[in-house]
Amino acid sequence: MAATLDRSSPLPLWAQIVDDLRRRLLGAEFEDHFPTDEELTRDYEVSRQTVREAVRHLTAEGLVVRQRGRGSSITQPILEQPLHSLYSLASTVRAGGIEERSEVLAAERCPVRGDVATQLDVDSGNQVVFIERLRFAGSEPIAWDRSWLPADQAGALLGADLSSGGLYDLLAAHCSLRITGGWERIKPVIPEPTARKLLRLPPKTAAFSIERLALVGDQPIEWRRSLIRGDRYSLIAQWPSGAPVRSDRPT
Repeated sequence: MAATLDRSSPLPLWAQIVDDLRRRLLGAEFEDHFPTDEELTRDYEVSRQTVREAVRHLTAEGLVVRQRGRGSSITQPILEQPLHSLYSLASTVRAGGIEERSEVLAAERCPVRGDVATQLDVDSGNQVVFIERLRFAGSEPIAWDRSWLPADQAGALLGADLSSGGLYDLLAAHCSLRITGGWERIKPVIPEPTARKLLRLPPKTAAFSIERLALVGDQPIEWRRSLIRGDRYSLIAQWPSGAPVRSDRPT
C-alpha cells in the first residue's frame, strides 16, 4: 500500500514517492502490474507532474521502463555470473534474492550416442542418465538444461528431487561425487522457435548457448548443453588481481 506523504518535510513529494515505490518494488508488490500515472496520482494525492517526476527517477535508476502508449512496467533483474570458478545457476538466482526452481522435463536412462558418448568417453550404446530441466528465476524461465551422466555412477539421481537446486549438489548428496574441474564453451545464439517458446524469450532477443564438460578427477561425469536467456543473464570475467566488479545496476 502507498505510504502517506509528509507534506511538511523538506524532502520533495516526488522524492518521497520514489522512496516509497522503491520499497514497494523490493517487496515484490508490483509483480503483475506497475501502477499507471493516474493510479499513482490518486494513491498519493499529488499532481500528475509530481508522479511523472518520481517515475522519471525510477526509470533513470533502471527499476522501471516507460513505453509510449503503454505506461510503465517493472524492469526484470539481470543475473550476473562471475566466471573465475565453478558456478551454480541455482546459487546465482538465490543470491539475487529470487526464488529458484526447476520444471523437470525428463529424467531417465537411455543409450548414449554421437558426441555425447565422445565427451563422456563411453562406448556408444552404453546407458546414461539424461536429465532435462527448465530452470526458473521467480515466475519466469531463465535456462533450459540438458545433462548426460554415466548411469553406473549417477543412476541415483533418478530418485532425487530435481525440482530445485544445483545438479552438482544433488550429485554429491546422492552419488557421493564432487566435481573437481572441467570446461565450458559459451557463445551467443538466436534460438529456434521451439526453444524461444520454451524460454518465453522476447522477439529478436539472443541467448547464451553453453556446452560444459564436468570432471571428477580426470574422469568425465557430465556433459551438459544449456540455453540461457540473454536478457536476464550476463557473464563477468574477473582477473585474480583485479578490482571488485561493480554492477551498473542499482542495488
